[in-house]
Amino acid sequence: MPIILLLSGPNLNLFGEREPAIYGTDTLDDMVGDARTAAEAAGHTLEHIQSNHEGGLIEAIHGARGRCAAIVINAGALTHSSFALADALETFDGVKVELHVSNPASREEWRRTSVIAPYVTGTVSGFGRAGYTLAIEGVVSRLGSG
Repeated sequence: MPIILLLSGPNLNLFGEREPAIYGTDTLDDMVGDARTAAEAAGHTLEHIQSNHEGGLIEAIHGARGRCAAIVINAGALTHSSFALADALETFDGVKVELHVSNPASREEWRRTSVIAPYVTGTVSGFGRAGYTLAIEGVVSRLGSG
């Protein structure tokens, strides 16, 4: 079964308790569970890695090369600052989806620029918990179209 790697960046382990007015009360486990259900329903395996360290996410991307069909990444604040993460994503040849629970374009100015956006296939943002399922559905659709 093709593997989809789901990456969760810094502070996302605090979903459900951190700024619930912005991120909601669902936990990261809830969101990953939704993604796993969607992936498995489409005949894919989902692997999830959460790291509060930029290097951990970069190592996961390197490890996905030649092994995974796609990466879905919610890089958190690293979305806006990590050129190293952008460089790592550029080396991955599969489908790549940038994911955000909130809509960064409607938030603080510094959140409005994504340094990883040029290196992904598409972006899902602003749909809360549902974004995890939408991102997987987008990956499955893209993989199916060859």
